[in-house]
Amino acid sequence: MHEDTHQEELHPDDAFVELAVEVFSMLADATRVRMILALRDEELSVNHLADIVDKSPTAVSQHLAKLRMARMVSTRQAGNRVFYRLVNDHASKLVQDAIFQAEHSVGAAYRHHHEGQ
Repeated sequence: MHEDTHQEELHPDDAFVELAVEVFSMLADATRVRMILALRDEELSVNHLADIVDKSPTAVSQHLAKLRMARMVSTRQAGNRVFYRLVNDHASKLVQDAIFQAEHSVGAAYRHHHEGQ
């Protein structure tokens, strides 16, 4: 087994529990989850991201503003275009694990049990 060694350091009374709840709250939106998945491998403009998640650029901008305030995404400006990217892979891993848990909860085929084996 290759358990994450950081689990041993975490305790129920950890000072970051409340902040972790805020992270989960931020990810408790289907559009933001889709955006995190879209940003896993590349940075994207608002319009490109809007096309991917099938939402208006205005709605995507509002979600991106929340993700920026939560420091989950950052920006890079190129001329008059702004590109968004994940700050790190933690949000992506959380989303991936949540999807894997969802597969378990509905009894779906567990794709993740076959990956990397």
